[in-house]
Amino acid sequence: MAHVTIFDTTLRDGEQSPGISLDPSEKLEIAHQLARLGVDVIEAGFPVASDGDFLGVQQIAKEVGNLPNAPVICGLARATEGDVRRCAEAIAPAATSRLHVFISTSDIHRQEMLKGASEADIIALTTEMVSLATTLADQVEFSAQDATRTETGFLKEVLKAAVDAGAHTINVPDTVGFTMPSEYGDLIEEIVALAGDAVVSVHCHNDLGLAVANSLEAVRRGAGQIEVAINGIGERAGNCSLEEVVMGMTVRHDLIGKDTRINTKEIGRTSKLVAQLTGYPVQYNKAVVGRNAFAHESGIHQHGVLANRATYEIMTAEDLGLVGAQLILGKHSGRHAFVQALRDLGITLDEARVDDAFAQFKAVADRKREVTADDLEAIVVDTADVGSEVWTIEMAQMMGGIATAPTATVRVRHVAEDRAVTEAAVGDGMIDAICRAISRACGVDDAHLEDFRVSSITAGRDALGDVTVTIRRDGTTYTGRGLSTDVVEATGRAWLEALNRSERLRDARKGRTHSNF
Repeated sequence: MAHVTIFDTTLRDGEQSPGISLDPSEKLEIAHQLARLGVDVIEAGFPVASDGDFLGVQQIAKEVGNLPNAPVICGLARATEGDVRRCAEAIAPAATSRLHVFISTSDIHRQEMLKGASEADIIALTTEMVSLATTLADQVEFSAQDATRTETGFLKEVLKAAVDAGAHTINVPDTVGFTMPSEYGDLIEEIVALAGDAVVSVHCHNDLGLAVANSLEAVRRGAGQIEVAINGIGERAGNCSLEEVVMGMTVRHDLIGKDTRINTKEIGRTSKLVAQLTGYPVQYNKAVVGRNAFAHESGIHQHGVLANRATYEIMTAEDLGLVGAQLILGKHSGRHAFVQALRDLGITLDEARVDDAFAQFKAVADRKREVTADDLEAIVVDTADVGSEVWTIEMAQMMGGIATAPTATVRVRHVAEDRAVTEAAVGDGMIDAICRAISRACGVDDAHLEDFRVSSITAGRDALGDVTVTIRRDGTTYTGRGLSTDVVEATGRAWLEALNRSERLRDARKGRTHSNF
C-alpha cells in the first residue's frame, strides 16, 4: 500500500496565526507530541525570522530530531543565500534534516512582492538556491508560493528546474485557498508526470473551506505528501487539518487507497495540547476532535446510537484516544501514584517537571474530590514553561460585595532580581481588579485585553476552570492561560503568563519576517 508523508507545519505556518506566540519550550513540548503522533516531517520554524525562532528550531533538531524513529526536522527559508545558510545551521543537529526553500511564482506575487522579477529570474534563483541547499541538508524541498494562481506552463518550468537542481520534494501550495478539488487534482496529475523520482507535496489553505477536500483529491491523483497543521490552525482561515485529512484517508480507505504512519490514538491528546498552548480553542462542531463530534442530542440519533454506534458514527472516539479511564487520584495520592498515572497516559517528565506538576496536582486535589485524566493532562501542559517566568505570583486576595468596590491585592516576585512587589487595584469586577493589580505590580501600563475565554476541563461543580486571555502590547498580541477551580484565580494566572510572555518575546518579535504559503 502506498504511503503518504505527513508533513506537519503547526510550529511554522500554524504558529503564525494572529495571537499565537509560542516560547521555545512550548514549541519543543508540541514537537515531542508530534513525534509520538507519528508525523514524518516536522517543520519546526523559520530560523531567519528571529533569534528565538532559530534557537527553537535548533533545540527541536537536537532533541526530537535524534529520538528513536525520529521525524525529519525541517526549516523554512526564502530563496536567498542568507536564509538558506541560516536555516541549514538551525536544522544541522537533527539525524535527518530537510531544508525547505520557497519563492513566489504567480504574476501578482512577482510584481508586488518580488518587485517585478521576471520568469527567467525566478527560474535562475530557484536553480541556484536549491543547488546550494542540497550541499547543506539531507533533504531539500522546494515550494512555488501561490502555485494555484501561477500560469501552468511557467509553474511546470520552475518545478522542473527545482527537480533538476536536486530537490527531493516539490510543493504545489494553494496559498490563498483559491482552487477547487477537480482543478487541483488535474494540476497535481500534470506535476506528478514531470516530477520523476521527486515527491509531489500539497499545502492547502482553508479560505474557502476546501483545504482538506483539495488535499485528499491531490493524494488520490498522485501526491505523495500532505502539509498539515493540528486543529487546522494557520494564517487567515488556517491550513489543512491533520486530524481531518488523516481520518478521511482512514475512514475512506476504500476510495483513497493510501496509508499514513499516524498513530490515531494520539490525535485527541495532540489536539488538546496545541489548543491549550496556543490559546486557540477547538470549536465545538469541529470535525473529528470537536466537543460535539461524538455527541448526540436528537432523539432519533440517540435511539440509533444506543442500538449500534455505527448507525451515526463513522469512527469512534476511542480511535482518536479521546476516551480514557478516569484516574482514581485525590488529595491523599502520593508522588508514586501520580508518576504511575502519568506513565499510564504515556507521559514522561524529567524530575524538575515532575516536581512542578506534582505540586500543582496537590493544589488541585485539595479542591477536587477526584482528579481525572483530562485534569492531569491539563496540569502537565500548564507546568510546561515553569522556570522561564519573569514574574511569579505569591499571593492574591479579593474583596467585594454589594456595597464594596471589587478590590484585589497581589504580591508578585521578579525571578531574576528576587524582589517582591505588592500592589492593589479596584476594578469593574473581580476579574478586572486582579488583572489591574497584577499589571500595576509588574510595572506594566500598556497591556490591553483583546480576548477572554473560560471553559471547563471536566464536568461538575468542582471542575478545573481553564482561562485564556489575549493581550496587546506594542501592536503585538500575546496569549496566556491559567488553570484553577476558581475562575478569578485562573484569570490572574493567565494574565500574568501573558505579561511574562510579552516580556520574553516582544523584543524578539519586533521586525519578525512572516512566511505564508
